[in-house]
Amino acid sequence: MTNLIVEISKYLMILLMAVYTYANFRVFSPKDEKKTGWGCRAQCGAMFAIHFLAYLVMYLSREDPAVRSALAAFYCAQAVFFLCYICFSRLIYRNISRLLVNNSCMLLCTGLIMLTRLSLDAGMERATRQFAIAVGAAAVSWLVPWLMGRFWQLYRFAWAYAGIGLGALVLVFLVGNESFGAQLSLTFGSVSLQPSEFVKLTFVFFAASMFYQGVNFKRVLLTTAVAAAHVIVLVLSRDLGSALIFFITYVLMLFAASGNWFYLGSGIGLGVGASAAAYRLFDHVRRRVEAWRNPWADIDNTGYQITQSLFAIGTGGWFGMGLCQGMPWRIPVVEKDFIFSAISEEMGGIFAICLLLICLGCFIQCMMTAARMQAVFYKLIAFGLGVEYLVQVFLNVGGVTKFIPSTGVTLPFVSYGGSSLVSTFVLFGIVQGLHIIKENDVEDARRPE
Repeated sequence: MTNLIVEISKYLMILLMAVYTYANFRVFSPKDEKKTGWGCRAQCGAMFAIHFLAYLVMYLSREDPAVRSALAAFYCAQAVFFLCYICFSRLIYRNISRLLVNNSCMLLCTGLIMLTRLSLDAGMERATRQFAIAVGAAAVSWLVPWLMGRFWQLYRFAWAYAGIGLGALVLVFLVGNESFGAQLSLTFGSVSLQPSEFVKLTFVFFAASMFYQGVNFKRVLLTTAVAAAHVIVLVLSRDLGSALIFFITYVLMLFAASGNWFYLGSGIGLGVGASAAAYRLFDHVRRRVEAWRNPWADIDNTGYQITQSLFAIGTGGWFGMGLCQGMPWRIPVVEKDFIFSAISEEMGGIFAICLLLICLGCFIQCMMTAARMQAVFYKLIAFGLGVEYLVQVFLNVGGVTKFIPSTGVTLPFVSYGGSSLVSTFVLFGIVQGLHIIKENDVEDARRPE
């Protein structure tokens, strides 16, 4: 009976994920309050159903009463959290983007499902820690739109953003903890913090502030020098994934602000040159490139992680093995950089593709917000944050599928990691703040004198 429920639930979750994804893009159709409301309600229903089915399968897969009780309590806590977050978000901010709220919950829900499944045999420690951080980050994200609406002269603090960001990165370079060949984090007692996740936000604010004040050659040169300093410190720390995100974001923000094709072409050329230089200078970059080119040549060493990832994705096929039926633990660091492979193995390729389409929906919402903003400063912030988000998703998924060399970045909202989770909540909160500002302006313009 349990096997039958597992098999049926596998297909039901794929169907529900497809419904959710369809509703995700249906919301972008011409403005119709009824259709938008239907799409958002369909998303919520599909998400809660997927969440219930996943935890039901994990509950049935374990016979230990203590484990079952812990799973049931953990499921109820999550369900209450998602319900409160969705309802209170709309209650606090009438004009909030329901799409971003729903999508952040869906991505977080998928991540918690997989983290619970991966840590079932270890007391669900990582899953519960991730959930606790998510609750705190969600509360913080509710404050961000309020702050955005009250402090509208944020463009005045360009050098504060640069100083805070560079200072944090230099501190990591000098005293940071090393992980997989890169200096990434600072430790305060039992808490580990990855500052580059938060500097991504100050970096966008810095670039937007500078370009808002002008895009003449002198200002562009000065801004580029400071942006290059961010990237150089990250390269020296060997955090090349973050360095790539910063670089691509800056080049595209510069092009969006200036419309100058020379800047875009120069940025692409510099990027190619820097990549070639990194290959020659850093041993771990060469190892990752060689593992990407032919992981089968050293399958027991440098190619082990990527080959296990490909095995997992291939084994799952379109419909997956079913929750608790695969072997995702064979992939090193699966809960962080390679969680997409675990999702593909157990929940299927169709489910994983729908997850990517949901990420694309978040990016489209960021770009739509940017397009609607009249103030160049706000427009550039929404654009830059959207680009950062999409580039990070691309680098993560591209690495685990062998489309590009692995860069060691997380999948926002889905991968295990407190710094990544909090920074993504704040990123979405900033975009929500801009969306609310615009919607409030539209309402004021329509209101009769």
